[in-house]
Amino acid sequence: MTPQQYCRDKAAKSGSSFYYSFLFLPTKKRDAIMALYAFCREVDDAVDEISDPLVAAQTLAWWRQEISNTFNGQATHPVGKALADALQDFDLHEEYFHEIIDGMEMDLTQHRYPAYKNLALYCHRVASVVGLLSAQIFGFSDRQTLKFAEKLGLAFQLTNIIRDVREDAERGRIYLPLDEMQQFGVSEQSILALQQTDELTALLQFQAKRAEQYYQEAMQLLPPQDRHHQCTALIMAEIYRTTLQEISRDNFQVMKQRISLTPIRKLWLAWRTLRREKKLAKSHP
Repeated sequence: MTPQQYCRDKAAKSGSSFYYSFLFLPTKKRDAIMALYAFCREVDDAVDEISDPLVAAQTLAWWRQEISNTFNGQATHPVGKALADALQDFDLHEEYFHEIIDGMEMDLTQHRYPAYKNLALYCHRVASVVGLLSAQIFGFSDRQTLKFAEKLGLAFQLTNIIRDVREDAERGRIYLPLDEMQQFGVSEQSILALQQTDELTALLQFQAKRAEQYYQEAMQLLPPQDRHHQCTALIMAEIYRTTLQEISRDNFQVMKQRISLTPIRKLWLAWRTLRREKKLAKSHP
């Protein structure tokens, strides 16, 4: 199995919304973005799938060294080798990979966030930085596109947080800011007990408005001349935004069921977005 095949399999098995947006990329970009995604999955799994925090921390430390080795031409893991190939074609900064690991390390020591500003740092590390690396792979001509990628990453992560309240609570984690929980009358105990309350619904509506604001800001920041380059990011946005809308239509009943789109619907959204962007490109060359 080649390193690229390993990464493709990792992405396909995850069932992530991202996977469906990658399918429409040319080969070099597709291999690079799947290598990046596989790296994110590896370090995320180190935190979520390893029950012993010490072993999880050691695994993240190993990945930190593997990233250093990758940038020195000495990668040993299939993901590291696939990333090394991507470095030949794309300007990916080593410090961004270490910052992603910094975000994953936060999950080992921090299970509560006093205020949104604290949560925003976590979201930046695990999502916005991934957006910045992705933007380098997709391509851009205006550096404003990097601001688009940062905002979109925040929107994606907030959508994940809303969708995964129950799953995170089962791991003892709460990503909703504590001061906002207090403002809406939501207790830590009720979330850990997986209770679906009117207060939680109101709090999640508030969080969804924040996420939607980031989606809107991101779209306003994307320069028209870079829409073609960032078509994959726009496909991701369409899938994630639709997921958030479905959660809203279900009145944020996240403790009762996890809302997700079917693979067929994700593919349809990807195809529809691609067709829309091609039409835009023809009408506004």
